[in-house]
Amino acid sequence: MELTVDGRKVRYIDSGEGRTLLVLQGWAAPADVYASVVKRLEGKMRVVIPDMPGFGETPEPEEPWGSEDYARFIRRFLAELGISSAYIMGHSNGGRIAMRLLAGDDPFDAPRLLLCDSAGIVPKKSLKSKISLAGYKSARALLETEAGKKLFPGKLDEMRAKRGSADYRSASPVMRATLVKLVNEDLRPLMPLIKIPTLLFWGTADTATPLSDAQTMEKLFPDAGLVTAPGAGHYSFLDAPELFGRVLESFLEVGK
Repeated sequence: MELTVDGRKVRYIDSGEGRTLLVLQGWAAPADVYASVVKRLEGKMRVVIPDMPGFGETPEPEEPWGSEDYARFIRRFLAELGISSAYIMGHSNGGRIAMRLLAGDDPFDAPRLLLCDSAGIVPKKSLKSKISLAGYKSARALLETEAGKKLFPGKLDEMRAKRGSADYRSASPVMRATLVKLVNEDLRPLMPLIKIPTLLFWGTADTATPLSDAQTMEKLFPDAGLVTAPGAGHYSFLDAPELFGRVLESFLEVGK
């Protein structure tokens, strides 16, 4: 399906009837990645999954966005569909956006929140990483000068490619800047403000958002519980589909 939000054509999935589950996806993951959630809830709930700006078939933003920008977009998207209340599942970066929607002076009406391998906690940097970052910034400052460009042509791009993640390297300039903004957002101050029942579903082998993040979130959210998927990674809902499906149905209180 497709609709227009603020002049931007947004591709999305809208399946089923009844109570609504809004799925907010991870970085670079199109809505189709979450088709198993739609199938699991088929005939039980309405599931809505938009392609976020910059991913899938929805055009990227004109300038770098942070989680607040994405949350505003989601509010307008839901308003276009006439949805004023929905259960929310946030995976990875989608967890950041969910938290922005649910905290603050005008929280979105969500009965329950499911966070799956969610982002939102900025890790502490080790002394080694701090030294590495300082060295990178110093070298980058030199290579960005006219003299540096002449003396070391192409070296800056080479250095950036080696340092950046695969997500960073494959992104456009706007989405690279967006990624930088997002990964530097520490949302721990928002977590105590979200008082609705919250379920954390996590892969024990997740290296992108480690299990320690989930354990921290469990302490900070006022009403949270943690379920782990042994051996599953950052896409734990795909690595452990049956466990996730049972947990999802139980948490959303849907019949089989």
